Amino acid sequence: MAPARYLVPAEAGLIALDWGTSALRAFRMGAHGEVLETRHRPWGIMNLPPTTASAADIEPGAAFERALQDTCGDWLAATPGLPLLACGMVGSAQGWREAKYLPTPTSLDALARGLTLAERRDGPPLHIVPGLLQQGTLPNVMRGEETQVLGVLAGLALRADGPVLIGLPGTHSKWVLARQGHIEQFHTFMTGEVFAALRGHTILGKTMQAAVTPDDDAFARGLEVARGSDAALGLLSHIFSTRTLGLTGALAPTAQADYLSGLLIGHEVASLSRAQDQTPTTPQTLVLCGEPDLCRRYAIALQTYGFAAPTIATQATATGLWQIALAAGLVVAPEPSPSHPFTAGSLPA
Repeated sequence: MAPARYLVPAEAGLIALDWGTSALRAFRMGAHGEVLETRHRPWGIMNLPPTTASAADIEPGAAFERALQDTCGDWLAATPGLPLLACGMVGSAQGWREAKYLPTPTSLDALARGLTLAERRDGPPLHIVPGLLQQGTLPNVMRGEETQVLGVLAGLALRADGPVLIGLPGTHSKWVLARQGHIEQFHTFMTGEVFAALRGHTILGKTMQAAVTPDDDAFARGLEVARGSDAALGLLSHIFSTRTLGLTGALAPTAQADYLSGLLIGHEVASLSRAQDQTPTTPQTLVLCGEPDLCRRYAIALQTYGFAAPTIATQATATGLWQIALAAGLVVAPEPSPSHPFTAGSLPA
């Protein structure tokens, strides 16, 4: 179904939602795509507001509507016709309405044409961005990251004509090869989730103590082990050294988590480097987008493994949602503005 079009006041723009598994971020965006206000709520798709005794609460989508109203009901009331656009797990099979995966490679226009509508009792429907499916012997998927990538590409439009490698570190880190509005291929590494599982549910965490500040020396030590003379032993062997170095007094309890982080990120970047060696296309630009301290760690790891110093992108999800809204005709392209919601700069190592 084609996206619906609504008449809204000239000063209004878009309500953009980054709706994941554990949290919901909402952006009230102005007519030039600038972020006017941001809100964060714990209403991820697996943690929606509880039901009440109302009959309306048993209707499909009722819990999602409650989350939406709690997060930005006043925005909706102030501008009833404001279009709504969301990306992330809200479009999964467990979400408000499933937005089918699109195959890669894909483009901004394809994502805009593939929006799925979740009808609402009152007001305009929620438009949901589809995820991406990369077919192959080992298929790969993403939901939400495709929108971040489009936001990054929008910020780089005037500075990068060739291929761009975009790193999205997090629970499931993504590395995306993109070019001129097209997402060509991507890799996923479960680095963040594995770190949390090892720290919280294995013997490695028993000797760890929280550090007041990040231990960059311990992190660098983990990176060096991951690429050192024993690298052929692999990650499963290396992670046990977190315990043995602690038992022998060579690694303080407060340094062990950062050392483990270095091991895991080091093996991720080493794998990425090998994958790049097998790819005929060499990215001309390297960008990181994510939580600042995590991006800082990845920047250190990348340069340790011979990559160029990356650029850091901010507000990429909001920018990506705005770009999709423009391409889908949900909002009208404004006159050029001197400001842009995307900022980029060198990330210090």
